[in-house]
Amino acid sequence: MVQHVDVWRPYIKDVIESKVNELELLGYDGVNQMEVWDCLKQKVWKKNKELPLYQVIQDILHLSDNVYMSYLTVQSQQHSDLMAQIEALNKAEK
Repeated sequence: MVQHVDVWRPYIKDVIESKVNELELLGYDGVNQMEVWDCLKQKVWKKNKELPLYQVIQDILHLSDNVYMSYLTVQSQQHSDLMAQIEALNKAEK
C-alpha cells in the first residue's frame, strides 16, 4: 500500500528514534525526531512523498550522516539569512 509519508509516521516512531540514537552516537548533539523527519522530507523524499511503508523504513535506516549534515547546514544558513533580514528591518525602523 502506497501512502503519503506523513501517514506512516505514527507507526514508525521507534525506527525514527533508532536513527536519532545513531546520529547521537556519531556526535550530533541535540538531534530529535522532528529534525530527522524534516530532513528526510526535504532531502530524501523531496520529489516523491507517496511511498510504501517498507520504503519509508528503509530510507530512515539508510539516512547517512552526510545527508543529515547537509540538511543542518542549509537550515543554519536559512536561519542566519532570516536573522540578518530581521536585523535589517529593525535598523530601518529606527
